[in-house]
Amino acid sequence: MIQIQTLHKKYGNVRALDSVDLTWNQGDVIALIGPNGSGKTTLIKCILGLVFPSAGDIHFMGRSILNSYEYRKDIGYMSQISRFPDQLRVGEMLDILTDVRNVKDSDRDMELYEEFKIEQIRDKTMKSLSGGTRQKVNSALAFMFSPKVLIMDEPTAGLDPVAVEILKGKIHRTDKSVRLMIITSHILSDLEDFASRINYLQDGKVRIDYSFAELREKSGESRLSKAIAHILNPS
Repeated sequence: MIQIQTLHKKYGNVRALDSVDLTWNQGDVIALIGPNGSGKTTLIKCILGLVFPSAGDIHFMGRSILNSYEYRKDIGYMSQISRFPDQLRVGEMLDILTDVRNVKDSDRDMELYEEFKIEQIRDKTMKSLSGGTRQKVNSALAFMFSPKVLIMDEPTAGLDPVAVEILKGKIHRTDKSVRLMIITSHILSDLEDFASRINYLQDGKVRIDYSFAELREKSGESRLSKAIAHILNPS
């Protein structure tokens, strides 16, 4: 579904991505992890078309995304920090995105909308919401249009414990066979519940690219954090 081909990105003298080659298929749940500054965010922004790579290519469903934008309609994105126009009301934001996506109201996935009781805040401006409430709106929007690819960047950041469990439950219930899910998180225990494939970036390079089953077999460890530590530091 997504093929990342020898992708490079430099910011001045800083090499953010260094010859990244990855293939992610429909049905995969990718744990995209690594330390701060490893290149995760740059890679996601390249996929979203927000950053143009210095070299290499990205194919989405067999076609290059470079100089293209139509593919974005098939991507749902939950950013780590939600940013919306301050003066827009929640209901206006939902209506605008529904129109832009050209989706019938009856076809929207409203489960998180209802579980997070967003109907009660439809008339509030985005500026007036707390950070946690904005993240609830953010997560509801990511799932609402049933995208073929769902990218979640630190999805539990800023959410209270009850909201975290609601979101994790939604991820569990989502039919993963018909989409590709890419999740970044520093809470590796959360990813153990979802991930089918582990991609670890460091200094812009792919250090680990295994299925979770392969990673466990190669490391002899069942916990994700210990398995990664064993592969990176086998001694």
